[in-house]
Amino acid sequence: MVRRRRWSRILVIVGLVALILGAIDPLEGSLVVLLGAALVTLGAFMAGSRHRRFLAWSLALLALGIGTMFGLSAIGGIGGSTGRSSWWGLVLLPYPVGWIMMLVGAIRCLGEARKGSTPPGAG
Repeated sequence: MVRRRRWSRILVIVGLVALILGAIDPLEGSLVVLLGAALVTLGAFMAGSRHRRFLAWSLALLALGIGTMFGLSAIGGIGGSTGRSSWWGLVLLPYPVGWIMMLVGAIRCLGEARKGSTPPGAG
């Protein structure tokens, strides 16, 4: 059980680093962000964290936002001479919202692990 907790903590830390590094370039780093979010969520599920549902929703929002961003990029983007209003940028909101939620959830998950708290029924 100790080994499993150690691995889950490592996954959360590596995922958190990937989240931050991928955010340097939101389009090119989006796959790094998505991989980091998946690692954080996997680590939370392995540890039995009470934040795992929150992190799963964050991952879903990130995947939706990143998929939308790639879709809009594939059809030429928004604004300018594309013929699509800049208001189409609102469909990209799941990406930054999911990223912020994932960041908060990962930090809370690490804080939970540091305190040594065990969720009900886990031990």
